[in-house]
Amino acid sequence: MATGGAALRLLPTRRLGPLFWAQFAGAVNDNLLKNAYVILVAYREVQSGRATEVIVTIATAIFILPYFLFSALAGEIADKYEKSWLLRQVKLAEIGIVLLGALSLLDDNIVFQLGVLFLLGTQATFFGPVKYAVLPELLPETELLAANALVDAGTFLAILLGTIAGGLLILAPGGRLATGGALVVLALFGYGASRFIPATGRAQPDLHLRANILASTWEIVDQARERPAVWRAVLGISWFWLVGAAVISQFPNYAKEYLAADNHVVTLFLALNSIGIGIGSLAANRILRGVISDRLVPWSTLAMGAFTFDLWLASPPTHSGVVLSGTAAFLATAGHWRIVGDLVGMALAAGIFAVPLYAIMQARSDEAERARVVAANNILNALFIVAAGGGSAVMLKLGTGVPAIFLVLGVANVALAAALALRRPGLLRSRSRPRS
Repeated sequence: MATGGAALRLLPTRRLGPLFWAQFAGAVNDNLLKNAYVILVAYREVQSGRATEVIVTIATAIFILPYFLFSALAGEIADKYEKSWLLRQVKLAEIGIVLLGALSLLDDNIVFQLGVLFLLGTQATFFGPVKYAVLPELLPETELLAANALVDAGTFLAILLGTIAGGLLILAPGGRLATGGALVVLALFGYGASRFIPATGRAQPDLHLRANILASTWEIVDQARERPAVWRAVLGISWFWLVGAAVISQFPNYAKEYLAADNHVVTLFLALNSIGIGIGSLAANRILRGVISDRLVPWSTLAMGAFTFDLWLASPPTHSGVVLSGTAAFLATAGHWRIVGDLVGMALAAGIFAVPLYAIMQARSDEAERARVVAANNILNALFIVAAGGGSAVMLKLGTGVPAIFLVLGVANVALAAALALRRPGLLRSRSRPRS
């Protein structure tokens, strides 16, 4: 079994290393380009904060749209063709897309930039099902939990690095060229890593690819529902993304309006979230000692609820001041350490919550349709993220304030933990034994 530091020993192996670095480079690229666009829009629309908000919202929707349109097709293709070959084709396409992205940074054409975002979202849509479906083919079940822990930890670290790099590079002298160069280098590195992924079999080579998006989307979601343990894992992963999207999207407003803190504190919050989830992901593997089990799910759900609820309790009223404090001033206030602790605790619990569910989804799925199950998971994830954004927007429109969102999430997580604890014949007993 791969536990603790032993999980890190998977990285130098061909079983995981090339896939890990290919997806890591892609995640950095996605977030580097997205945040560079956000910064450019903010400066371009400096006279109209409302226009900036609208454009950023549209950009987010355009990036997510391919998950609804193409996830079913992506899952079918991943089940039909050899996965290491397919991963190389997707990474090759990424090089072309980021070349367009680099060009778009030199041109203030919003339509062009939104088009690149759509292509980037499409590339991510086709990469996801292959990435998660290939893991059980590259690794024995005893290493599957560790592999998911490393992939999840790497993904959130990549999100953090890409977000920070995108903001720093684009504002530096010659920043547009530097950002474009970084995009191309990362894409080339990711493609190079993908060439070392070992070959695998074709799960269902005679699978017929369908053009009817709605029908195929409904069918792959229905397929995921056929196996209760898999479906519960998919719903759990989607809940993880809903909670994360609801909390992270409120960091800027929360820091500015309630904590009188500047954008550097927002970056601190993002760093705490990414690092916390990464550590929690690795901790889940260590606690479970490599055994695929969901016994930690109710407890981690309860912890997420408790920390989110305490974040609501610790939140001060809105601040009317004009001067915003930086990171040092923020941390110099004793009461703010409680907020930091809540954010870290919530992220740690989220990492522990998600990793076993990803492993269950993979291990319990039929090999012939595993990629389509992952595609169904991506569709549900996108729906839950949209629901988080919509629900938060409605609450804010009604004047409830950001802390009220934390309250709702806290109560919902505690209620979910109670439901899971009472449902022992279901989720708590669906566990997989390690292979000898």
